[in-house]
Order: sequence, then structure tokens, then C-alpha cells
Amino acid sequence: MSSQLQPVETGLSRAQVILRRIIQYALLFVLVLIAASGLSGLLERLFNSGAVLAATDVAGLAGGLAFTLIGGPLALLLWWFLWRRLDEAERTAVGWGLYLAGTYLVSLIIATTSLLGLAASLIGEPRGPWASPLANGLVWAVVWVWHRWMWKHPDKGAAHLEDIRCTIGTVFGLLVGTIAAIIALSGIFDVAIRGGSILAGAADPWWHSVLRSLVWAAGGGVVWWWHWIHEGGRRLRTGLVDVSMVAVGIFAAGITALGGSAVALFVLLRLAFDGTDPMGELLEPLAPALAAALIGATVWRYHRAVSVQRSSETRRASLLVTSAVALAASASGIGVIVSSLLAAAVSPLAGGAERTLLLGGISSLVVGGTVWWLAWRPAKQPHSADAIPHGRRIYLIAFFGVSAVVALIALLVIAYRIFEFLLGEVSGGSAIDRVRGPLGLLVAAGLVAGYHFALWRRDRALLAAAGPARRRSIDHVTLVAGSGSEAIAQGIAEVTGGAKVTVWLRADDGAAAPPEPVASPASEESAGQLAKALEGITARHVLVVLGPGTRVDVIPVDTRGH
Repeated sequence: MSSQLQPVETGLSRAQVILRRIIQYALLFVLVLIAASGLSGLLERLFNSGAVLAATDVAGLAGGLAFTLIGGPLALLLWWFLWRRLDEAERTAVGWGLYLAGTYLVSLIIATTSLLGLAASLIGEPRGPWASPLANGLVWAVVWVWHRWMWKHPDKGAAHLEDIRCTIGTVFGLLVGTIAAIIALSGIFDVAIRGGSILAGAADPWWHSVLRSLVWAAGGGVVWWWHWIHEGGRRLRTGLVDVSMVAVGIFAAGITALGGSAVALFVLLRLAFDGTDPMGELLEPLAPALAAALIGATVWRYHRAVSVQRSSETRRASLLVTSAVALAASASGIGVIVSSLLAAAVSPLAGGAERTLLLGGISSLVVGGTVWWLAWRPAKQPHSADAIPHGRRIYLIAFFGVSAVVALIALLVIAYRIFEFLLGEVSGGSAIDRVRGPLGLLVAAGLVAGYHFALWRRDRALLAAAGPARRRSIDHVTLVAGSGSEAIAQGIAEVTGGAKVTVWLRADDGAAAPPEPVASPASEESAGQLAKALEGITARHVLVVLGPGTRVDVIPVDTRGH
């Protein structure tokens, strides 16, 4: 009986420990926010009054005193209690990492935005109160420094979550710096393109707004540099860093660059073929579009170059993401072109609206199609099973599935509008005019779905022709080695044709030194050693153990049911 009850007691005890950690760290997070808020309010009053805390706002002063004198000591007391008990199990728990990440992010955002907003407001005429952003910036900067110290503490810090801290700062700084740089460059381009029309009625010199945006851009750049370069975020080889780099540095930057390029081309096409509107209105979107295209392309190009130096999965993901963004822009351009051509066919005298729509579709198709052609390289598709990169079939299936769903929805909308036209008594508008929008969407989605389905069938035929050996390829390799094994993992991924590699560090330091040929997987000799060690292995999951000494063990494992 006791042997049957023991797992239940263990499970309950573990659940209680998890619940205790959640409550403790959540309470500490709230108390830190309360204390910082109260202290910043009191500091703001001190700045405003010179040296006296008295003010007409009695309620605000009472709240600041309560938050500071009650919340502050409670936060310090709880932190001291938790810090003393922070052993190995506690500091590696999820609760401690979540608390550090949440407080680090909040303090970084508030401190950065407050201080940058204050610095920007000092350019030109004074704009708004200065005491509040200064107080917020100073208090939350102290909170940020405090939590950074805790995170990097050699004995009680969360060193295993270093990638979270670096990712938080890198992404935040990159977003702030990129957006501000686009705004600043847009102001400069706008003056160069439409100088006379925008300077005539301006109450403030144009360069004031540009300098304010440059302050934000410089601040965001400093935050990005601190976390990505100084703190070593670019040297981390974790999934979180790779995903954030692909999602923000490639996907978001690619959308920004493509969107800006498409709008810029659209403005130029309108200037050439659709000059009905005033010149000032036609040129208005050109400056922000050029700025977005230039800054977005710069950010994308940098992260694209960084991804080439990382794992093979990251390199392929960056190419697939770029191709996906460009293909979506191309497909939307095709849909708009079909819709505008049908509108022109139904109403030849309709005028500029359809022509403007057609020019927009052409610009989207030209920009998106060019980038898609360079990223996807449709003329250089794999001609053998070994040449099919890992993740390509998932990409094809995903695009085929999404396009098929979009095409189905568009077909249902077309049917609904046709039946509505035939059965209803609504006057005005032809049947083609009613269905031209969803029909353009159907054509674009159908082309995308058909193309990717054809490629998927071709790849499946290549895999089938390769025989069972190809179908039994290695998908996942768990590498057990000493520190500095990133190059070894990359070499294993190369010789296995793109298998996912997970690295486990050995606890017996020095005993897991890899053999000399394996230590440099980029060389032909090292690649041959790795290929020979994995030759004949047909399991989906393989365990590779390096050490002690020059020993290399390759063990196929069965992970089904785990």
C-alpha cells in the first residue's frame, strides 16, 4: 500500500513546490512594480518642488508615500528571503527565470522610453513636463541594473536563461531603433522630395523632428548593441535566438523592405501613368516608402548574413521565410491585377480608380516576384533525393494548404454573389463586377496551390525513387560532448543532410574532449570521420557520445512513446 501511495505523495509535493514558487515570484514582481511606481512619483514631486515633497495633490502624494514606504520594504524583505534560499534547484526553476525575464523587460522598456523621450523633448522648444520621464527613467534604470546583476550572479543567477535576456534586449532595441530610423530618414527624404510644399506652413523647423527621431534611433541602437554585441547574444546558439532573429530580423524586416519598395514603385508608376491627382498628394507616400525600403533592407541583409554563419536549419529557415514573404506579395499583386482588369473590362470609362488599383498590383507583383525568384530560385530545384533540403516539404505542404483554403473560401464567396445576383432583386452592378475581387483572389491562390502541389509531388517521386535508404534517414541527433561543441554539431548536421542536432554538455569536464579530426567539421577529413561514424545508421534518432579521450560512440535509440 505504501509503495502505491509514494508516487502520489511525490506528485503532490512537487505540485506544492511549483505553486509556492509561482506565488512567491508573482508577489515579488507585483511588489517591485508598486515600489518603483511609488518611488518614481515621489522623485517627480521632488524635481518639481525643488526640495519639498508637499503638493496640492494630496491623494497623489499619499499614494506615492504608501507605495514607497509599504511596498518598498515588503519587496526588499521578500527578495532577501528568496535570495538567501536560492539554491541550485530554485535558480533553475521556471518561476525564477520568468520573474527575472518579466521584470527585466518591464524595467528596460520603461527606463529606455522615458529617458529617450526626455532627451528628444529637449530638442527645440521645451515640450511637456520633464520631471515625470526623468523620475521614471532613473528609478526603472536602477531596477534594470539590479536585475541584470542578479541575472549574471555567478552563484545565484539564471545563467541557463542567458538567451532570454539577450533576446529581450536585442528585439526591443532593434524594433525601437528601426522604427525611429525609418521616421528620421522619411523626414529627410520628404524635405528633399517635397521641400517647398511642406516647409511653407511648418511652425517648427523640419530638422527638429528629424533630430528627435535620431535620438530614438540612437537609443534603440545602443540597446541592441549592448545585448547583441556586448552581452554576446550573437554568439549564443539556441533555438530562441535563432527564432527571434528569423522572425524579427528577416521576416519583419523583409515585410518592411518589400512593402516600402512596392509603395515606392507604385508612386513612380502613378507619376508616369496616372497623374490625375495633385503632385503633392502623389509624392506624399514616397518618402516613408523609400525610408522603409532602405532601412528594412539593411536590417534584413545584416541578419541574412548572420544566419549564413549559423546552423543549417537557420540558413534554410531564413531563405524559406524570405521566399514566403515575397510569394505572398506576388500573389496579392496577381489578385489585384485580375480584379482591376475585370473592372476595366466591365466599365471601360470608369477612370482612375481601376487604373490606380492596377498600378498597385503591378508594383506588388514586380517587387515580390523579383525577391521570390532570387530567394526560391525556381530554375534550380532539386533533381535528386539527396539534394532536397530539410524542411522543404513542410514548406510546400504549408503553402499548398493555406492557398487551398484561401481558394476554397474565395470560390464560396463567388458562388454566393452569383446566386445573390441571380435570385435577388438588387439593381446596379453586373455579375462580373460583384465577383471580380474574390475571383482575383481565387486565381492567385489557385496558382500558388497548384505550383506548390506540383513541386511536392515531384519531390515525393524523387524520394520514392531513392529507395528505402533515403526514407530511413536520420532526423534527430543528440550529441553528448564537452564545451565548445557548436562546430561539431554543425558538422553532424551537414553530413546527415540537415538532421536536427541537440547538444548535451557532459558533467565530467575534460573527459569529453572530442577527437582531433572531429573538432573541425568544416574540413574534408572531419566530414569523412563523421560520415563514417554515422554510416549505415537508419534510426530516426541517434545518440552520439564523444569521450572519454578520442572515443566516439554512435547509438541508435527508439524514442517512441517518450
